[in-house]
Amino acid sequence: MTVVPAERKKAASPTRPFLARANPLSTLGAALLLTVALLLTVDWASAAVALACELALLPLAGLRLRTLLARGWPILAAAIVGGYGTALLAPKVGTVLLVWGPVVFTGGSLESAAAIVLRGLAIGLPGLFLIASTDPTDLADALAQKLRLPHRFVLGALAALRLVGLLVSEWQTLGLARRARGAGSHAGAFGRLRASVGQGVALLVQAMRRATKLAVAMEARGFGGRERTWARQSTFGRLDAAVLAVGVFITSGALGSAVALGTWNPIWS
Repeated sequence: MTVVPAERKKAASPTRPFLARANPLSTLGAALLLTVALLLTVDWASAAVALACELALLPLAGLRLRTLLARGWPILAAAIVGGYGTALLAPKVGTVLLVWGPVVFTGGSLESAAAIVLRGLAIGLPGLFLIASTDPTDLADALAQKLRLPHRFVLGALAALRLVGLLVSEWQTLGLARRARGAGSHAGAFGRLRASVGQGVALLVQAMRRATKLAVAMEARGFGGRERTWARQSTFGRLDAAVLAVGVFITSGALGSAVALGTWNPIWS
């Protein structure tokens, strides 16, 4: 029997998205660079350029437009709500486009609203890319081996992240069990809220019990030791350099477009 190293198995998998083959730290670094740059300015040009580039990179993250909408609709909804509030409260400059009682929309207020919507989407999409293309184990290896974070913290966070899906399943099971006993059939919003609180307490108790057992098991297997070895080595290569270079290119292109079009609006101005 031939044992195939983890690095070879990972590289040989043809189904992994392009970004999933890069070191998670390079993807995280590119996303943080773009996010910080977009947080420093509120304008539609930089956000639009960044958003267009991010949408063009969807296939590299293994995402389709339908999947993106299914996972990212909360970001879209929050961006639209933020844009609507900005259109209502922004200074009324420019041509008046709509007057409806106390509601006044002008060209300037709608431009500010568009900037907020595009900015929110451009900041939120890199997070979806990271979730879709990052394996938690690869990220833990990179954080511990490259950034030298304490391995106890990294492994504990990895174990907690692995249990998120289990908690979702347990929440659904608790809901079905409560409804079977008639405990979840409350009418009205207040009744449903009270039922959800009770179900949340039950889930919290189960989570604490599971965490205690997991901590004891990990300690018994030597995860709490001062020194440890790693089954897989986290490495940087040409692909990681390319990911960082693309992040720098998109960031500089977005900011350069804002400066060239005269829409650059830093938050400190």
